[in-house]
Amino acid sequence: MNEIFPESWKSALKNTFRSLQYRNYRLFFTGQSISLLGTWMQRIAMPWLVYDLSHSVLLLGVIGFSSQIPTFLLAPFAGVLTDRWNKYHILIITQILSMIQTLILALLFFLGIVEVWHIVLLSVLFGLINAFDMPSRQSFVVEMVGKKEDLSNAIALNSSIFNAARLVGPSIAGFIIAFANEGVCFLINGLSYLVVIAALLKMEIIPRKIEKKITPVLKELKEGFLYTFGFAPIKYVILLIALVGLMGMSYTVLIPVFAKEILHGDSTTFGFLVGASGVGALTGAFYLASRKSVLGLGKVIVFSTAIFGIGLILFSFSRFFILSLVLMVVVGLGMMLQMASSNTILQTVAEDDKRGRVMSFYTMAFMGTAPFGSLMLGGLANAMGAPFAIAVAGVSCIVGAVLFSLKLPEIKSKIRPVYIKLGIIVVE
Repeated sequence: MNEIFPESWKSALKNTFRSLQYRNYRLFFTGQSISLLGTWMQRIAMPWLVYDLSHSVLLLGVIGFSSQIPTFLLAPFAGVLTDRWNKYHILIITQILSMIQTLILALLFFLGIVEVWHIVLLSVLFGLINAFDMPSRQSFVVEMVGKKEDLSNAIALNSSIFNAARLVGPSIAGFIIAFANEGVCFLINGLSYLVVIAALLKMEIIPRKIEKKITPVLKELKEGFLYTFGFAPIKYVILLIALVGLMGMSYTVLIPVFAKEILHGDSTTFGFLVGASGVGALTGAFYLASRKSVLGLGKVIVFSTAIFGIGLILFSFSRFFILSLVLMVVVGLGMMLQMASSNTILQTVAEDDKRGRVMSFYTMAFMGTAPFGSLMLGGLANAMGAPFAIAVAGVSCIVGAVLFSLKLPEIKSKIRPVYIKLGIIVVE
């Protein structure tokens, strides 16, 4: 047995999955693994349904905008409340509300009365829920793992299940849409929330003392803003995320157009394209999970952002299905490494009492800028074509990587004292 699985492999596997030693994190990991499958099935079914109902590239951008603009507007306030309230309770509430929202969409579909405006309205509701869910979920990871040195591994494993679902979910959705309909995807997603809600309820949470605050919300919001954008490592990471969120991440709204109009495929083609990006992202997530330290992640961010941009540019020129699949793997790899590395740095260096607010600005940069990008790329694709819009997104990411690389020396000098204080860097 040892010959088949050398000790070095066993050690690497143990290191990669070390966060699963914590019971609460295991429950969270299991629940999310199921729920995210349903989420990705809906992410495929919804734009496909909208495009099928409207045949409008612009409306694809509108749907992306409507689901994410509430996050942009509310995330900073949600971050303040996340630092004040019990994150565990917030998560239970947001998961229940997300389930209700999804089941309403499924019901409208099966009644045969679903229209684009219904989808827009429910997307806005999803964005409102997500504004509270994302900063709470991101900062709750710290409370589920016992040691801060395992935080980066937990974040990477979160990314791995997200992207494993991105790999499997779209493929399942493609077949379900082809042989049944989009409503089945919505129904499965709604029911999948039951698993993650059950997992949350089974957790053994040690009550955390939350200091009652009478400070005005706006004052705490200002404090969080000054802290986030006054500390160079956090500031530059979030600004790069904002650029990638605005231009790069919005490429997803145009994938239905590539699948149908450029590659002359169907919903299965769409599912495979999204699934291929999941292969790359999953590979990146496992790489990050196998790392033992956060040291060196600044260079990973530069490299991965550039890879993401190059992948988008090459994808925009591809007219062959297999080549497009390969390039989607590259795109997924670059995107995952950039986002997860950024998330890890932010959660590691952020002060405990401000983590919710920092992660709310991360949410605002990651998800909140995307609606504007969706509208911009949707409008640009409508005027100049989808390939041109994707190429512009890729060039923007490369520019961001270059600018961030110029700031690396300053980031390293400012972050070093924090790493020394946390014991990440040992000074003899």
